[in-house]
Amino acid sequence: MEPDRLKIVVFGAFGAGKTTLIRTLDPASDHIEAPCAGGTTTIALDFGRVGIGERQVYLFGTPGQERFEFARGIIGRGMDGAILLIDVTSPYDGFVDHLYKSLTETKIPFVVMMNKCDEIGARPDLIQQEIRSANVVRASAKHRLECTAMLADFVATLPSGKHGQETIMH
Repeated sequence: MEPDRLKIVVFGAFGAGKTTLIRTLDPASDHIEAPCAGGTTTIALDFGRVGIGERQVYLFGTPGQERFEFARGIIGRGMDGAILLIDVTSPYDGFVDHLYKSLTETKIPFVVMMNKCDEIGARPDLIQQEIRSANVVRASAKHRLECTAMLADFVATLPSGKHGQETIMH
């Protein structure tokens, strides 16, 4: 019997930790990056695979710059679920709010992952005030056990066999 396949898309602002999350979950993941001030940035997408029980989860990380809205729309097509990754050391700004509201409008199940809670300047309480109705978890994108537990808990909430949805983020 072929395993149930899920497409989960990771959204978040520049520097939120999307690439780190996917690399933590799948060390063999693929990334399309370019150099930028302070290191590298995802310019197309990240892609990883991980087995959660009998389910095969395909993870797609989106670029975090506002100008790549079209790419997020393309990558988001057919997603079964989404992760909104938020850097809690940064302010909750208009772009993150846009991502949150767009995901809410899609009616696709999603989880908000508060990342970097253990870093200096972290303010998860401020994020929690902004995002009241969503499923919110605290986990470090650098810690494999936390990420795996978060993903397994989220995947357990997703129905089987809902593939090929034509949901588009905008």
